[in-house]
Amino acid sequence: MGIPKPAWLEALYTQKFFVGCSYHETAKKNEKNICCLDCCTSICPHCLPSHRFHRLLQVRRYVYHDVVRLEDLQKLIDCSNVQAYTINSAKVVFIKKRPQNRQFKGSGNYCTSCDRSLQEPFIHCSLGCKVDYVLKHHKDISPYLRSCNTLQLSPDLLMPQDMTGEDQEMTNESSTPHSTIVDCEEQMMSSSSGSSGSENNVAYCMTTQIVRKKRSGLYLCVRSAINRVSDHEDMATSISRRKGIPHRSPLC
Repeated sequence: MGIPKPAWLEALYTQKFFVGCSYHETAKKNEKNICCLDCCTSICPHCLPSHRFHRLLQVRRYVYHDVVRLEDLQKLIDCSNVQAYTINSAKVVFIKKRPQNRQFKGSGNYCTSCDRSLQEPFIHCSLGCKVDYVLKHHKDISPYLRSCNTLQLSPDLLMPQDMTGEDQEMTNESSTPHSTIVDCEEQMMSSSSGSSGSENNVAYCMTTQIVRKKRSGLYLCVRSAINRVSDHEDMATSISRRKGIPHRSPLC
């Protein structure tokens, strides 16, 4: 006697994806686009710490349908004869069937479950169609299942900003005794008496911009230094113009 569909396969077919996570309603990027195969539920990226030791499968979106990468799905089940599509240089497979009325009978391949026109040599348009076909004709899906103890997420998964290294970098920067803006301001105040000091301020700020260009305050520092230098040059020019005895035209 054949065995029914495994729980993870049933969850992949019945769980709702790309909806807001009820546990992280106020968090950004809380769409549930991951399927935990061990818990048989859909989760969002904020739920990952609680499932970090589980088998995780990323679900993607293509033409308003849920898809998974063929490379990941093949580790779990035999996907032969299922038509795959290419998204961002990666092949994906539809999870659920996509019924289509056959308008005319012609040559070519059609899905065994929903009559969708397919390319040769494929006979299933989705994973669901193949599973239904196997259970209908063979009553047992176990020969198509593959042993997979570990399944990691793809490196291109978009993580929320507060879970990336950028937040850690911002934390490290905030713990620095002096920020870039404060350092530049202090240096400009201490050397504002001479024009050479102002030029050094500009060079200092420009060097900092190249090394640490991610800081938004850096551009304020450069703009402030340039304004200070330009104001100083304008003042010096106006003073130099006033020096000397004015030359008047002789009286006739």
